[in-house]
Amino acid sequence: MLWFRKKEPRAMDELRTFEDLTRFPLTFYKTIGEDLYSERDMNRVRRYLLRGYLVLGFLNFNAYVAGEIAYLILNRTATITLLEATAVVPCIGFSFMSDFKQLGMTLNRKPLVKMLDDLKELFPMTVQEQRAYHVPYYQRHMNRVMTIFTLLCMTYTSSFSFYPAVKATIKYYFMGSEIFERNFGFRVYFPYDAETDLLVYWFSYWGLAHCAYVAGVSYVCVDLLLITTITQLTMHFNYLADTLEAYNGDEHTDEENIKYLHNFVIYHARALDLSEEVNNIFRLTILLNFIAASLVICFAGFQITGTNVEEIVLYFIFFTASLVQVFVVCYYGDEMISSSVRIGHAAFNQNWLPCSSKYKRILQFIIMRSQKPASIRPPTFPPISFNTFMKVISMSYQFFALLRTYDY
Repeated sequence: MLWFRKKEPRAMDELRTFEDLTRFPLTFYKTIGEDLYSERDMNRVRRYLLRGYLVLGFLNFNAYVAGEIAYLILNRTATITLLEATAVVPCIGFSFMSDFKQLGMTLNRKPLVKMLDDLKELFPMTVQEQRAYHVPYYQRHMNRVMTIFTLLCMTYTSSFSFYPAVKATIKYYFMGSEIFERNFGFRVYFPYDAETDLLVYWFSYWGLAHCAYVAGVSYVCVDLLLITTITQLTMHFNYLADTLEAYNGDEHTDEENIKYLHNFVIYHARALDLSEEVNNIFRLTILLNFIAASLVICFAGFQITGTNVEEIVLYFIFFTASLVQVFVVCYYGDEMISSSVRIGHAAFNQNWLPCSSKYKRILQFIIMRSQKPASIRPPTFPPISFNTFMKVISMSYQFFALLRTYDY
C-alpha cells in the first residue's frame, strides 16, 4: 500500500516551471469557478460551466450577506448589548473584503494575465539559471507562507461554518440531548422559517457553508496572487543585485562593461515596469482591504472581550486570520522595497574604480533610480511595508477604544 507514502522532497537541481510557482493560487481559485485563463480554454463547455458556477456562487454568497445586514438592522434595539449587536459586523466586513477583492480581479483580469505572461518570459528556464536565481529557495519559502496563510484563513470560515453542526451532533448522539439543535454559524436573517423543517434547515445550512467557502477562497486567492507575483519580482531584483555586485569591470574591456550595463539597465527597467503593473492592479484592492481589515480586527477584538468561551475562541481565530493577512501583505510589500533598493547598494559595492568615466556615470544613474524603490502604493497610504502594518493596527486600536468607551 503506497497511498500514504511520504512524498519525497523535490531535488534542488530539478527543473522548475513558471506554472510551479503559480499553480497554488490558480488551482485554488478554480474551486469556486474562477479561471484567470478561461479565455484560452478551448473547451467552451467547461469554460461556461466554470463561469456559471462562479456567478451562482457569488449570487448565493451576496444573498447571505444581505441576510447578515438585515439581521444587524432588525436586531439593533435597546434590549441587546453593543457586544451582541456588533457580533455580525466582523463577518459582514470579511464578506465585503471578499467582494472587493473579487471585483478588483474581475476588472483587472486582462492586465493581470498580461503581467503573468510577462513574468513568464523573464522566468529562468535552465537548471543553471534557476540555481543562480535561487528559484528552489523562493518556491519553498513562498509555498510555506501560502500554505500557513491559507490554512489559517480557511480555518476561520470552517470553524464558523461547521461548529454548530458538530456541536449539535456531539450533544445529540453522544451526550444524550433530546433535541438536535438547529443553529447556524453566522447570524443571518432568513425570510422563511429555516429551522423547523429538517430538510429546509440542511439546505440553508449547506448554502451558508458554501457561501463561507466562496468568501474564504476569494479573500485568500487575491493575496496568494499578490504573493506569487511579488516573490518573483523580488527574485529578479535580488538576482540583479547579486550579479551587479559580483561583476568585476577590471576583467573586461570598456566596451564589454558598457554592453553589460546596457543589458542590465534594460532588465532592471523591465522589472520596474512589472512592479508598476502589480501596483496598478492591486493598489485599490489593498486600500479597501486595509480599511475593512481595520474595522474587522477592531470588531473581532471587541467580541473577544465577551464572556462566552465559545464565541471568544471563534472570534480569536477570526482576529488572528485578519491580523496575519495584513501582516503577510505588508511583509511582501517590504520585501519588494528592500530588494529593489539593494540594487543601488550593489552598484556602489562592486569593483568600479578601474572602469571608465562613462561606466561610472551609468552606475550613478542606476543608484539614483534605485533610490525610488519598487513598491505598492494604495491611495492615501504610504508604500506598503511594515510601517503600514503598524498604521493598520493603530487604526484598529482607535476604533476598538471608541467602541469600549461607547460600551461603558
